[in-house]
Amino acid sequence: VQLQASGGGLVQPGGSLRLSCAASGFTLDGYAIGWFRQAPGKEREGVSCISSSDGSAYYADSVKGRFTTSRDNAKNTVYLQMNNLEPEDTAVYYCNAVLGRQNFWGRGTLVTVSS
Repeated sequence: VQLQASGGGLVQPGGSLRLSCAASGFTLDGYAIGWFRQAPGKEREGVSCISSSDGSAYYADSVKGRFTTSRDNAKNTVYLQMNNLEPEDTAVYYCNAVLGRQNFWGRGTLVTVSS
């Protein structure tokens, strides 16, 4: 059972990246999926989450209007589309899958926003 975030990298301010959260060993269908990030010297914070039922998505105020999360159950993957990136978005990004008492964290992917 594994959850893996990928797609990070170095991008200039104003640029875009799409992160992927892929599961192996279990299906993401039925799990609520959250994206979190942790910047250097700061605590981990929630960025967004997408429900398992109707696909409703919720965002932190700091990313609202710039980030979009979506899920493709056929590919067993959840995405985080990040547009108009700012230096303050620099962090390691993690995905988290929750279903009842089951709670999985994936390895993070580093996003660096810098000119």
